[in-house]
Amino acid sequence: MAEPKKSKNKYERIELDNDFDANNHYYPRVINATIHPLVLHFLNLGNKRIINRYCHLHPMVDPKHLAHILEYQPRWFAWAGADLFHVTTAEGTRRMVVIETNSCPSGQKSMPLIAESQEQNGYRLLLEKTAKVKINAKTNKEDGALAVIYDKNYMEASGYAQTLCDVMEEPVHLVSFYLNDPKQIVRFTDDGWMEVNTGDDAWVRVRAAFRYVTQKPWNRLPIASKTLIINPVLSCLAGGRNKLMAAKAYEIFNAEVEEMNLQIHTPETIRDVRKAEIPLWVERFGGNAVVKVPYGNAGQGVYTITNQGELDEFMAEDASYDQYIVQSLIGNYNWSSKTSAGQFYHVGTIANKKNQIYVADLRMMISAGTGGWEPLIIYGRKSHKPLVRNLQECRAPPPPAASLLFLCIACIVRFFFLAFFLFFFLSFFVLSPWFLSRVICLSLVHVAQPLFILFCTSSFYLLLVAKILFF
Repeated sequence: MAEPKKSKNKYERIELDNDFDANNHYYPRVINATIHPLVLHFLNLGNKRIINRYCHLHPMVDPKHLAHILEYQPRWFAWAGADLFHVTTAEGTRRMVVIETNSCPSGQKSMPLIAESQEQNGYRLLLEKTAKVKINAKTNKEDGALAVIYDKNYMEASGYAQTLCDVMEEPVHLVSFYLNDPKQIVRFTDDGWMEVNTGDDAWVRVRAAFRYVTQKPWNRLPIASKTLIINPVLSCLAGGRNKLMAAKAYEIFNAEVEEMNLQIHTPETIRDVRKAEIPLWVERFGGNAVVKVPYGNAGQGVYTITNQGELDEFMAEDASYDQYIVQSLIGNYNWSSKTSAGQFYHVGTIANKKNQIYVADLRMMISAGTGGWEPLIIYGRKSHKPLVRNLQECRAPPPPAASLLFLCIACIVRFFFLAFFLFFFLSFFVLSPWFLSRVICLSLVHVAQPLFILFCTSSFYLLLVAKILFF
C-alpha cells in the first residue's frame, strides 16, 4: 500500500521586530549591482514626461488620449508584468513586442536598488502605492489579519510579507498554498472569508491577502470573496494567465485605440485553433511557428515548431485542450515566421569577442496607484546560447540511417584490426618454428610493427571522422 503524500505547506508569522534582510530577498549578484543610469532616469521621469517623450517620437498621438489610458484605475488587475522583445524587419522597422502578460509577475529579486537608502526597493513601492491604498480603502482592521499566500518563489513571497508588515505596521501571516497538497492550511468559509491555519487547528480570518499563487490558482481561489485579494483570480482568467483571453483582449483594445494611433504590438496570433488545424497554420507561417496551450506561463505549454519532425512530435502528444493558440515565431531572419505585417526577427545584443549575438528580452513590472499606472522595475535578460543564423548549426541527434552507417564503419575497422593482429601473432609464434627461418620471421616482425602502428592510428582517425560527420 502506497504511503500517503506528505504535505509541503508551511506557515510563518512575520512580526514587526523582524528585519528585512536583503540577502534573503535578492539574488547575490543583485545586492552589489548598480542600476543602469538610463533605467534609473526612466523610472524617475513620471507619467507626464513619459507621455511628452512618447508623443514627440509619435506626433500622430494626442497626449490627452495617452494620459487617459495611463490614468486608468483598474478594479481588479492592479499589478502586472510583461515580457518584451525588441524586433525589427529587413527594411528597418523596429518595435517592442509583448510576448506575455502575467498577473503574478516575478522580478523584485532581480532588480538593483533604485535608491541606496531603500533596500526594500520595488517591494515597498508596490505595497505602498497599490496594496496599502486598496487595503485601507476596502477593509477594516477588525475584520481580520493580513497574509501573503504563495506556491512558488519563496524568496520574493517572503520579501513581500516582511515589507507588508513594515508598511501596514502589523503582523503578516506568510502561508504556502500548493496545488493538490493533502493538507491545506488555507481555506474559505461558506460566507467567503479566507482563513489560515496557524497551528493546532487554530484558524485566523484574513481581511486582505497579497497573492503569489501561480499554478492554476482558480482551482483553489474563488472568483469572488469577502477577503480582499491582490490580484484576485479574476485577473488570471481575464488574460493574466489565460493566453486565449489575452489574445482577445489585445485585439479588442487595439480596435478601441486604433483611431488614437495607438497599438499594442504582439506576435501575429491565431486563436481558437483545433489541434487538427495546427499544421495548416504552421504552413501559413512558412513552417516556423509557436504553439501555446490556453493556460500556462513561464514557458510552460509552449511548443516551438521549426521543422516537420517537431510538428509530428507535437501532433503525436495526447491533446489536453480543445483549442490552442498559434503565433508567429521570432528568431533569426532566416527562420522567423512570415506574417502579414512582415518578417520580424530579434535585434539581439552587440556581438561579443567570439562574434556571437544573443537574444535579449525586457521584463517590466507596473502597478496602479492613485496617479494611475507607473513602472516599478525594468531589467533585461540574455539567452544562455547565441542566436544562430541557421538552425542546422544546432546539430540534432543523427537520424537512424546515419547511426547505422557509423556502426557499419566501426565493425569493418574492428574486423581488419583483428585480422591484422592474428596475422602478426601467427607469424611470430606459430609459423616461424615449422615453415620459416628465424631471419625471415624477424624481417616480418620489423615490417609488421610499423604497419601495425600505422593501421591502428588510421583506424582511430577514421572512427573520429565518422563520429564528427554523423553525430
